[in-house]
Amino acid sequence: MATANLAAKVRTTAGKGAARKLRAVGEVPAIVYGHGREPQSLAINTYTLERMLEKVSYKTTVIELEVAGIANARTLIREIQRHPFKRHILHVDFQELVAGEKVTVRVPLVFVGTPEGVRTGGGILDSVMHELEVRCDPSIIPNHFDVDVSGLIVGHSLHVSDVKVPEGVEILDDASSTMCVCTIPKEVVEAAPAADAAATPAEPELIRKTKEGDEEGAEGEGSAAPAGEKKK
Repeated sequence: MATANLAAKVRTTAGKGAARKLRAVGEVPAIVYGHGREPQSLAINTYTLERMLEKVSYKTTVIELEVAGIANARTLIREIQRHPFKRHILHVDFQELVAGEKVTVRVPLVFVGTPEGVRTGGGILDSVMHELEVRCDPSIIPNHFDVDVSGLIVGHSLHVSDVKVPEGVEILDDASSTMCVCTIPKEVVEAAPAADAAATPAEPELIRKTKEGDEEGAEGEGSAAPAGEKKK
C-alpha cells in the first residue's frame, strides 16, 4: 500500500463563483465524504497537489489528509475533474476510509517481459485492458499487478484469471476477460494476399497463327493497287 500526505483547509464558500476565486489565488476546491460523516468542503494548494500527483498513482494511494483545525483523515481520491482543454485541476473528491471497511479501487496492470511471438514471430503485443477493479482492505491495496507476457506466442492471449492475486484481494472483473493478446500487425496481414498474387505466374498469352488468306486480305483491304497494274 502506497501512502502520501496532503495538507488542506476548510472551505466555507460554495458555488462556481467561489470556486473560480479559489483557483485564481492558486487553490483547488475539494470535498471529503465518507461513511458516517457529513461532506466537508476543502481548499488545497494547487502546486502542492500537482506535485503529489506527479509522484504517486492516486487511484491506489492512501492520502493522509491533514485538515487544519480538524482531525486528520485517511482517504482515497475518488475523482479529479480537469479542464477539458487546459487540463487544469478544477475539483477533487476524497473518500474517507473506515477501519475494517473494504474499498473498491482500480489497480493498473504492468506487462513484464517481451513476448516470444514478438521476438521470434514478428508479432506485437496488443493490450486490451490496462487496469483491474478489485475490492480489499485499504491497508493491502496493490500498487499494480505484474503480468508476465514473455511466454506469449502469436495468436495466444492472457486473461484476468492469469493474474496472481495477493491474499485478501478480490478481483471484480470477469475471469475470462482478455487482458492482452499477441497478434500479427494488421498491415502485414493485408499485404500477404497481394504478395501471393504477385508470386503466381501469369498465364501465357495464346498467339493465333494467321492464315495465309487472312494475311492477303489484311494487306489488300483499303490499300492501293500496285504500280503498273490496272484496276478491273
